[in-house]
Amino acid sequence: MTSPFPLLHVPYLPLGRVIDFMDPDALVSLSFCSQKSHSVIKTQRKLSFDGHLLVEESDKNSSFLSFPRFVFGLLRKRNCVLSAHKFVDNINYESMENVKMGGRHVRVEMDHLDGYLMSYWENTTDGLKVITEYVTNLFNIDVSDIWASKQSFHMIEWVNSRQKTPLRRVWYVDWNATSSEEELIYILKYCRLTSKLSIRLKPPQNFRFTEKFPIIDCLDIIHGEWMTLDNLLTMDGIDIVLETSILTSRDLNVFLKHWLAGGCPRLKLFCARLGSVDMFQVLDGLMRNAVFVENSRYYTSPFGYSRVLSGGYDIQREDGVTATVHYQPPRTLIIAVWPETPYNYN
Repeated sequence: MTSPFPLLHVPYLPLGRVIDFMDPDALVSLSFCSQKSHSVIKTQRKLSFDGHLLVEESDKNSSFLSFPRFVFGLLRKRNCVLSAHKFVDNINYESMENVKMGGRHVRVEMDHLDGYLMSYWENTTDGLKVITEYVTNLFNIDVSDIWASKQSFHMIEWVNSRQKTPLRRVWYVDWNATSSEEELIYILKYCRLTSKLSIRLKPPQNFRFTEKFPIIDCLDIIHGEWMTLDNLLTMDGIDIVLETSILTSRDLNVFLKHWLAGGCPRLKLFCARLGSVDMFQVLDGLMRNAVFVENSRYYTSPFGYSRVLSGGYDIQREDGVTATVHYQPPRTLIIAVWPETPYNYN
């Protein structure tokens, strides 16, 4: 690929400023023009990125590297910088540009809608690893976030092993698959996460995690049948969301008393769907400290989970912190800790 403009002839000081204000996808494209363009981008860019590198492999035919934008914890804009796609028979690859990555000659073309480069590979897993190495080396950064399916679980292990920096967020999503016990234990025990873990696939039958829970700011699990009271009592999270569980009202009573005694001190939202909810059991021994609030209140957690609390019981810790215990029919129990706290997702 050849440079379409004489940018690289600009003196280094103003060139560095120009590079600082170029978007990552444009810089990746420019880096393939020559060894000099790659070197200049790598050495002259000083401005840190307003975002974090996401590695995404959701199927066997395509993978993406991006600096996504999140709004209330949800992926709103991907901001892709480079992608890896599987060769297919009905495309003429000979007319495409040929660039060098990881010692390989790779066919690429521009995505004309979003303006990033698409690369083509016999094996997209190999391709994703090569483009990840290329982009992290070019920008002198580590991977921050991973979106993986069951078939691409190995990418979580690979990224975790290649860098010392802990991952911020991992989405392990595969709606029709069942995770293995080894995969879940690896994520919970060895993944070195700091911000958010979302697990959206079925656990193996009779799975239990018997060790101390890692400190993760946000835990979002769609199939939480394996979660036990012992797990809850070892947590130190901000948002804990279990879309299904086998926890009981008695379990939540113990957890509430644990919180009142200073346990799980960072908690802002707990939300779990139980088999059934008995508020008398949930608040057993706590009614003297509980104030019924009839009015509806809107609550948004630090990670963007919004709930309408139509009634509920306010209970207060000795340090003055108040939580609302709310039953949301038919089977959901919510604990919302006040005040609401904003959170920066990017």
